[in-house]
Amino acid sequence: MKNIGKMLKQAQEMQTRMAELQESLGALEVEGAAGGGLVRVTLTGKGAMRRLSIDPSLVQGDEVEMLEDLIVAAFNDGKAKVEQLVQERMAEVTGGLKLPPGLDLGM
Repeated sequence: MKNIGKMLKQAQEMQTRMAELQESLGALEVEGAAGGGLVRVTLTGKGAMRRLSIDPSLVQGDEVEMLEDLIVAAFNDGKAKVEQLVQERMAEVTGGLKLPPGLDLGM
């Protein structure tokens, strides 16, 4: 029975660390860029877009399609960075423990 008690204590500690991680991810900011930095987006650690920056040189004439494509690319770049960062932080919290696929940790 000592092992079960120890496992439960470890699970509670991991749950506490996961809650702390989720809170810190909300405050974290990651920047994605496209077009050599002409378009930049800033995302939270949870993937929400906070800011968008467009170099004024891009808004000329009929370049709207290119601008739209760059915004999508910048967002996707930032989102990929957030996902990588979340995986790294999650590995720190779980001590490298592989969690089952599809396990919802509220993120």
